[in-house]
Amino acid sequence: MSLNNTPASERVHIGIFGNRNAGKSSIINAVTGQDLAIVSDVKGTTTDPVYKAMELLPLGPVVIIDTPGLDDDGALGAMRIKKAHQVLNKTDIAVLVVDATKGIDKGERELIERIERKNIPYVVVYNKTDLTESLPILKENEIAVSAKTSHNINALKELLTRQLPEQEKQSPLVSDLLTEGDMAVLVIPIDKSAPKGRLILPQQQTIRDILQADAVAVMTKETKLAHTLNSLGTKPKIVITDSQIFPFVASITPADILLTSFSILFARYKGSLADVVQGARAVEKLKDGDKILISEGCSHHRQCEDIGTVKLPRWIADYTGKKPEMDFTSGTEFPDDLSRYRLVVHCGGCMLNEREMKYRLGCAKDQNVPMTNYGILIAYMNGILKRSVQPFEEIYKLLEE
Repeated sequence: MSLNNTPASERVHIGIFGNRNAGKSSIINAVTGQDLAIVSDVKGTTTDPVYKAMELLPLGPVVIIDTPGLDDDGALGAMRIKKAHQVLNKTDIAVLVVDATKGIDKGERELIERIERKNIPYVVVYNKTDLTESLPILKENEIAVSAKTSHNINALKELLTRQLPEQEKQSPLVSDLLTEGDMAVLVIPIDKSAPKGRLILPQQQTIRDILQADAVAVMTKETKLAHTLNSLGTKPKIVITDSQIFPFVASITPADILLTSFSILFARYKGSLADVVQGARAVEKLKDGDKILISEGCSHHRQCEDIGTVKLPRWIADYTGKKPEMDFTSGTEFPDDLSRYRLVVHCGGCMLNEREMKYRLGCAKDQNVPMTNYGILIAYMNGILKRSVQPFEEIYKLLEE
């Protein structure tokens, strides 16, 4: 996969923070060598977080996030500051830009405390050194630069690279379940909600992982699944399906073929499968009026039969016989306070980086709110959860306890 085609969820997220006119946008432009951010002497030019995916050497594929000023004022300013703080939930490396002519103030120190509580690697950048000779004694993760003259900008890039956390071994999507020559059948509905002319990211990444294992990927629509299985000269090792057609696919797929969904694969990939499997059981305890949060990691145009806002609420109501109340969030929206919810149902999180997905799971766990995901809950309500996690021995044993 080329750097330009690396999904945002797989890139290092670098959050740029600081007060208005500290030079955040100037630093971004200097580091990237591009005019990515609007530079202005007018305070508050950046009013919402701005995301830019790019290649930044020597780091590689990154997402640069420009945030509103930490010293914004008024009611609207407070909302902007909150948005800046929320960016920390997906930040792999934080950069605090300080106006060297003024030094660090209370709001900037509070941000450093937030960053340290979240165990995020960070760099403090004293900008505008061309305007002052008065600088504090710099710590190991601090640097003095001038975006205007480009002084120490290359050194800043090197310092950022040194903040990269050691990569933990991430679970593969499906390649560890396959050996060379194994066949995997992917069931992909092509309906009104399918993007025109392309496959969605989970499907693309799963295909890539199958090929990485030197296995064979076969794609089919659900209406052709029976024909496909009967036509293959070799029995496939596994069938992987879109969550919303899980019951139909399960009814066609023979019991001696492993079965799971893209959503379940991504829950494991993000390190959350055990938690979301346990969370699905909370649907049994729902009562009339209980609040459920249904959250998607991406923002997209809602279709008339959207799985998150239409199908899942209907299926939950039918299964429980209750009338719970539903709240919906998408994209970067995710409430800090989950205490009013009896259940959180999340998508697979393919568009979220690992840090943000773990943050959301952590929020739910800290507040004792069960959290599951689309594929897990659909499988549970259709009595096929145990079968759908059979490929994952440790999770399968969890359901036998």
